[in-house]
Amino acid sequence: MLLKHYSGKPLTEAGCDEAGRGCLAGPVFAAAVILPCDFENELLNDSKKLSEKNRNLLRTIIEKEAISWAVASVSPAKIDEINILNASILAMHRAIDMLEKEPEFLLIDGNRFKKYKNIPHATIVKGDGKYMSIAAASILAKTYRDAYMRKLHGKFPYYGWDHNKGYPTLQHKLAIREHGNCIHHRKTFRSVIQTRLEF
Repeated sequence: MLLKHYSGKPLTEAGCDEAGRGCLAGPVFAAAVILPCDFENELLNDSKKLSEKNRNLLRTIIEKEAISWAVASVSPAKIDEINILNASILAMHRAIDMLEKEPEFLLIDGNRFKKYKNIPHATIVKGDGKYMSIAAASILAKTYRDAYMRKLHGKFPYYGWDHNKGYPTLQHKLAIREHGNCIHHRKTFRSVIQTRLEF
């Protein structure tokens, strides 16, 4: 499916998306991407619908051809402090802060967002499967987060983060049962609490 731009108007649009919201461990990552008005790519889609190979291929293309792009994260400790929704929005704000060009309009994947400065925005449910800039942001957020979790795996191999990336798989839960949680776990998440208590 060939995705589209949100508007035909000459606005500088930045797409924003996050990765890792449903994980038990690791930061939540977010990306913001401003694409050229004439950008097209038939492979571009929601990152969850792409193979790892195609995500990494598109990451290189996006980084090369985007007008501006940025990736930011929020730590597990901060997630525990302000909750995952607020942390996801904070990560998006941080990514927008890092853009070299200030956008005139923001496209946000999902249905919740807090206004960023005085820039107008639209929240779009499943926007990463509809609009190119959001799809591009989803790819950057996911590929950067996956790489980060693979790096953490080297220090905490028993959790299997090279495969599950911190998501609540059976392997991950069993590892929490055996080894307990660590500094990278989101300690307020129900699954982390229940896994510690139930096993």
